[in-house]
Amino acid sequence: MQPAKTQGRTGAGWRAWFAPAPDSLMAATLRLGRPQWTEWVHLMWTLWVFITPLFSPGGYSLRWLLLTLLSYPLFLWLYAMALLRPQRVAPRYALAMVALSFALLPWYPSGMSYFIFGCVMLRTWHEASLRDYLLVLGALGVAFVAFALWIGYPWQALVWLPVVTVVVAMVVHAEHVGQRKDAALRLSHDEVRRLAGLAERERIGRDLHDLLGHTLSLVALKSDLAARLVERDPAAARREIDAVSQVAREALAQVRSAVSGIRAAGIAAELASAKLLLECEGVALRHDWDERGLAGASLPPAVETALALVVREAATNIHRHARAQRAEVSLRAHADGVELRVSDDGRGGASAPGNGLAGMRERIEGLGGQLAVASERGQGTVVEAWLPLAVQSDAAGAPYDADAHDAEGGA
Repeated sequence: MQPAKTQGRTGAGWRAWFAPAPDSLMAATLRLGRPQWTEWVHLMWTLWVFITPLFSPGGYSLRWLLLTLLSYPLFLWLYAMALLRPQRVAPRYALAMVALSFALLPWYPSGMSYFIFGCVMLRTWHEASLRDYLLVLGALGVAFVAFALWIGYPWQALVWLPVVTVVVAMVVHAEHVGQRKDAALRLSHDEVRRLAGLAERERIGRDLHDLLGHTLSLVALKSDLAARLVERDPAAARREIDAVSQVAREALAQVRSAVSGIRAAGIAAELASAKLLLECEGVALRHDWDERGLAGASLPPAVETALALVVREAATNIHRHARAQRAEVSLRAHADGVELRVSDDGRGGASAPGNGLAGMRERIEGLGGQLAVASERGQGTVVEAWLPLAVQSDAAGAPYDADAHDAEGGA
């Protein structure tokens, strides 16, 4: 049993050694939601280690084979450590790649690839500014070219090296800066949503307190008074009980009205929410509002709520299924109605019945409107809704059932 235990401890030790440190470059990549292979895939450029002999006088000699067998595993270990070790020590491994290239250069032209990788991995030097990083790259490039010329390399074989090193380093640096900004933007959007939800809950709490606090206090006082009068003056007690009943009915009506207002959706709010949702996924959302037409047409609450829910459902569908790059929302007011159009340039395809699309259609048709969906595969999706400005009173007064909407889900 002892050898098995020793082997288990050895395996655990290797796994611990190659586990990314919390402040390593690999850990930062994982925190951005990217898989580990996105860092390891850069190793495919080491193919130049095996291609360079085609252009060198020595070719694929025994010396090249032996130096490759000795240096390439060492380079892979240094690259792994630059990714997995804490950023305060990771630049040491990058500089070790550069030193390995200098040491091998008199006998091993393929080692130039190690130099480029070492310079690029110096981006783990987290305390350095971009200017300092470029100065270090320039100094290393000048030193490398000077050393290569001194030991007899032709200048034609070296002129490309500093340029390629700086270009690759800047591309990788810009890529990681963009990823960090995207992650910060997603966190900012999540925080905006969280704060908006918190503010809405606080507003609802204040409204319900203002609405029910006085009413329930009045109900309690009149109930106590009726209890004291029931033996001494039954008629007065009866009047107090009738007053309690009237106050309760009024409070119920006020609560229903407040809940309808809370559940109602506004187009502007839904558009802002859709913009946050889609742009976090890289979908550019553009809106085209008919300001003059809408200014002259005051939308009934039921109409605005129904159109806002179409915007919400369409944005959810784009987010979940469309794989789009661009989306557009347009609103046009006419003499007898208002038209909403939501389009995207995604993959399209027919939507399955019995989901959020059916719910949208029922709400629109319940208000006397029409809903049309065009979704051809490969040509995106267009959702068009038309509603009359004059809706029936029972439809206008019906509150939006959020629970029913949640049960339907997105298309």
